[in-house]
Amino acid sequence: MNAEDPELWFSDAIATFGDRLAAAREAAGLTEAAAAAALGVAPATYDGWEKDAAMPRANQVHILSGILGVSLTWLLTGEGPGLSGPDDAHAEAAIARLTEDLAETQARMQLLEARVRQMMMRLE
Repeated sequence: MNAEDPELWFSDAIATFGDRLAAAREAAGLTEAAAAAALGVAPATYDGWEKDAAMPRANQVHILSGILGVSLTWLLTGEGPGLSGPDDAHAEAAIARLTEDLAETQARMQLLEARVRQMMMRLE
């Protein structure tokens, strides 16, 4: 991540196709399911693209660039018109969401740990 040069935020050296696809989809306010539906593909197929497990066909990449409002070149390479680096408000919101997610995960882990302990005590 190069905060000093927002043009390099999603450069080829830093982000993958899947990273750029996910960022553009989020910036467009779409869910993975909505993006998949717009392309007529299964949500699992779309998810694979964002995870860099597979690549869409060329015509699908072209359609994606239009749906997401980024250039085809940016989506493929990170160069050209696309998303700029995050501003401070965006970064703070992302950190807040991650903090909330972490707290929820910790709470779930504590519940699971308590259940496992109860089960272990019953087995003794």
